[in-house]
Amino acid sequence: MAATAQHYGVDRDEVSRFARMAADWWDPNGPMKPLHRINPQRLAFLKRALCIHFGRDERAIRALSGLQVLDIGCGAGLLSEPLARMGAEVTGVEPAEETIAVARSHADESNLSIRYVCGLADDLVSQAETFDVVLAMEVVEHVPDVPAFLRTVSSLVKPGGFFAGSTLNRTLRSYALAIVGAEYVMRWLPVGTHSWEKFVRPREFEEALAGAGLDPLAVEGLVYNPLADTWRLSRDTAVNYFITAAKRG
Repeated sequence: MAATAQHYGVDRDEVSRFARMAADWWDPNGPMKPLHRINPQRLAFLKRALCIHFGRDERAIRALSGLQVLDIGCGAGLLSEPLARMGAEVTGVEPAEETIAVARSHADESNLSIRYVCGLADDLVSQAETFDVVLAMEVVEHVPDVPAFLRTVSSLVKPGGFFAGSTLNRTLRSYALAIVGAEYVMRWLPVGTHSWEKFVRPREFEEALAGAGLDPLAVEGLVYNPLADTWRLSRDTAVNYFITAAKRG
């Protein structure tokens, strides 16, 4: 019997906003420029964490071979494609049809086999699908009900499986840098991309994970060096951070 979807809500205005950027998603100097810039660090973090959790050799080119990975809020595939190149069997889910169309086209051009689903994570719960790894990278700050969303996530993770997310901390520094700086001063993102009130503090994220049956493992920060114009992993979680958890059992 299929599981019952646990609806966490969707902000349709945000879905529409990102759908309007679909055609330029793969432009490294376009509206998704910040994601392009942080992607190497996201991939380095994920590869290390997944290899540790599943006992893989991080030095291997296809270190994630055979792992079933769900990329929630996959956009046009900036994360899904390199994960597939590492050997993962990737499913990407995204609510905007325009964005999924770009994702499918780009994967075909890159000769990559990735399953893209236009819809919500809830839809996969309804089909009783489960995965070794579930990712929600730069997602929860756009979700109206984070605890409900993480209950859905937990339903999709196999026992013994792994969850990783990334988001923005709700601090004065994140308001100054991620909203005022990134949207109004540097113009890295369209104005209105983020709402500071939706940012999630690490402790809140950990509590919601635990309440969903996922055991928090680690929190790691991601910081920007304006002088060098580079991003790096850090213990500083005041603005951007990654969080990981394991499914009980």
